[in-house]
Amino acid sequence: MEPQIEAPSSSRYDSLLLFGSAVLLVGGMFAFYWLTGEINAAIRLLILLAALGGSVALAYRTQMGQAVWATVLGSRTELRKVVWPSRQESLQATLMIAVVVLITSLLLWGLDSLLLFGVKSLTGRG
Repeated sequence: MEPQIEAPSSSRYDSLLLFGSAVLLVGGMFAFYWLTGEINAAIRLLILLAALGGSVALAYRTQMGQAVWATVLGSRTELRKVVWPSRQESLQATLMIAVVVLITSLLLWGLDSLLLFGVKSLTGRG
């Protein structure tokens, strides 16, 4: 019998943290726009960034936040393993794509012109 893998259950504490994170973020955005005429734009931006930072910090403390952070770290590790093409390889690939697009567009233009000629001939409008 195979062992069953259970998904980590989200606790009530996590739900409260995510709710608080959302409230903090929405509150920061609300304050940014509500205080438009009263406070300098730089201070409003700092308030918004502080709310965003607090929201991210609260969300990070949840199981979902930890899973998202683990995914980000894993993707950074995988990104380091990528072998990037050289400048010459990139240029050659770009030129090949441009040639294929040009040939395809000419073929489609020719087919469209042929079909237009056929329709005009059949309908007597040409």
